[in-house]
Amino acid sequence: MCEDPARYEAEVNQMFGSENAAYLRLRVSLRQLNKLAVALRTEKHGGVALIFALGSTALLGLAGGGIDYAHIASRRSQLQNAVDVGVLSGGNAMKLASSSIDAVKGVTEESIRTSASPSPDRPFTVTVEVASDKTSVSAHVQETMKLTFGAFVGIRAQTISVQAKASVVGKMRLCMLTLDPLSPGAFNLRKSAQVTANGCSLYSNSTNPIGMVGGDSSIARADTICSAGGYLGVRANFAPPPQTGCPVITDPLKGRANPQIGACANLPFPFNLLPLTKIQTIDQNLTLDPGTYCYGLQIKKNAVVTMKPGVYIFNNGPLIVKDKATLNGTNVGLYFAGDKAGLLFDKDTTVSLTAPTTGEMAGLLMAEQTTVSDPLDPALLANAIDLGVTIPPTPAPLGQSKPMRIYRIISNNARTMLGTIYLPAGRLVIDADKPVADQSAYTVVVAQQVNLYEGPNLYLNANYDATSVPVPKGVGPIGGKLLITK
Repeated sequence: MCEDPARYEAEVNQMFGSENAAYLRLRVSLRQLNKLAVALRTEKHGGVALIFALGSTALLGLAGGGIDYAHIASRRSQLQNAVDVGVLSGGNAMKLASSSIDAVKGVTEESIRTSASPSPDRPFTVTVEVASDKTSVSAHVQETMKLTFGAFVGIRAQTISVQAKASVVGKMRLCMLTLDPLSPGAFNLRKSAQVTANGCSLYSNSTNPIGMVGGDSSIARADTICSAGGYLGVRANFAPPPQTGCPVITDPLKGRANPQIGACANLPFPFNLLPLTKIQTIDQNLTLDPGTYCYGLQIKKNAVVTMKPGVYIFNNGPLIVKDKATLNGTNVGLYFAGDKAGLLFDKDTTVSLTAPTTGEMAGLLMAEQTTVSDPLDPALLANAIDLGVTIPPTPAPLGQSKPMRIYRIISNNARTMLGTIYLPAGRLVIDADKPVADQSAYTVVVAQQVNLYEGPNLYLNANYDATSVPVPKGVGPIGGKLLITK
């Protein structure tokens, strides 16, 4: 206990500031103690001095308790806010079907520690629990705080304990995921391009500061938009604005069985005049059989080609539909293999495709081999085959972490693309002027990159109950709205 109460009052004032309500109460007590001390200086009996010393210590402890209480309440509020933010972050990660329980725990704890950094002299403990069915995530934080004045009344520390829980209610849907881990513009919208994702979410795995880009007057609409890195664009380019720093999620379709590449299919007469070492050409109406089309297939002029149900493999060559040709197919899966594979639907073509309902490509409208080393732009091949054809080269990406096949839709009449487009080594490029896939019950895209130019509106509908085409496990209906409780 300071021998000079007036000097002690000045020290307390310097430590805590005169605006502190608890401190003001303490100042009143100190003034009373100071007056009592002055009166007792003339007292010659030591017993009275002892009584004063004991009484003043208790009084100081009680008054100082108000300051300690204010500090505890402030820290408790800070920790509670951090725990709330943490379980919401973990809940958002939990809603993604491909996230693991360990990943949800890591996201939750990291968010808590970032929101309320522990002090070196008082580290706190974090305990996170995730339900086995990933329907809830809870967190508990405990910290021991030393008291400034509590020692005067025998209380040297106080344990602060807070907790929160976030539970999944309803459903949300993952309808687009770009897998490129590093590149700028892995999801890139330019000019007047639009993506409309009704009732589902858009997600980019790129940790680049501009992994998502919305340029010019482009716009992306979805229930939620999430970037593992950052995004470039004004708020008007995204509705809602993207969440940033989202956890990278594992490819939800990784490990899907690849169709067996068979012997080269031979087109019927008169389309079989070219050797099988050249891209095969259809320029008249034809019903096409499933099979392996080596070195690619092009459909041109005014030909109307109808694909029979089954799997079509394009081995080391692209599928090209150009001029005013039409391509229709129900219960068909398109699989691309080899470096020279890819896809091009030209401007004046008509395309209507739905994925298989059964078999190895059930729910998959397009898929590909996961490796490629020296890809070819299908537009360059289309121009080289027929003199006078001038399809513009595919715009270059902002960046890429590895080689990518090109799947390009310029068609202004590709209204039905029902199913999942899975291109883990591919770049989906859409530079049409009209809506794409808007008449599909659902369309899901998982690709290395997705780039839209010009003025298309890519519709990623999520009306899963409106079709018999199944949604592959890992995408589609997953956990949705979060409800937080203490």
